[in-house]
Amino acid sequence: MLDCLIIDDEPSIGKTVCEYFALFNISCEHATDFKTGLKAAEEKQPSLILLDINLDSGTEYKQSGFELCKILRETSNVPIIFISIRDTDDDILAALGVGGDDYVTKPFSMAVLLAKVKAVLKRSETSGKEQKQAVLCFGDVEIERDSGRVFRNGKPVKLKPMEFKMLLYLIDNHGRRITKDELLEKVWGGTFVGEGTLSVHIRHLREKLEDDPQNPVFIKTMWGSGYMFEMQAEK
Repeated sequence: MLDCLIIDDEPSIGKTVCEYFALFNISCEHATDFKTGLKAAEEKQPSLILLDINLDSGTEYKQSGFELCKILRETSNVPIIFISIRDTDDDILAALGVGGDDYVTKPFSMAVLLAKVKAVLKRSETSGKEQKQAVLCFGDVEIERDSGRVFRNGKPVKLKPMEFKMLLYLIDNHGRRITKDELLEKVWGGTFVGEGTLSVHIRHLREKLEDDPQNPVFIKTMWGSGYMFEMQAEK
């Protein structure tokens, strides 16, 4: 399986990243447009995708990394790190909102990018080795820990990898106040992300799993300190 696929319409960036990663035994391939990137993602099944927002024209799809991410999320939970020169909060929130797991602005440090990629690949490898056969239930939600599948009222619920990891951490520590710093450390493994990223993931979990996301029953906010998962209506 391919470790990393970078989809960026600047050939020089893709070539440089692939050559640099090869020095650290990370297999990497580069696609330069929307259509080629989508095909490579489907055929190569990479463990991680680095995705630019602005992509070349020339296909029937809207030329945006946002649109490509949406399509990929219909069938895959592969971790996606957006890389873009666009650095506004709106762009970052949009990237996370369509299914991105992280965001790196250009120009970026190759060493920092490598560290982020290594952290994601390590988490994926570790989670694969530490799978536990267990089914977790709360309310009308059922979680298969080993397969990573989530169901609500018997219907599949699509969670991003980091959403799933965060949900498991909250459940495994239910009834205990968990600070934002602890979540950032334990779920993201020290990879630098801001509280905005954390808040977006919490909001998405509530929208997918709570009857009333504005008045959550399970994922409670502890104002000024963090969050707490309460196993109310547990099956």
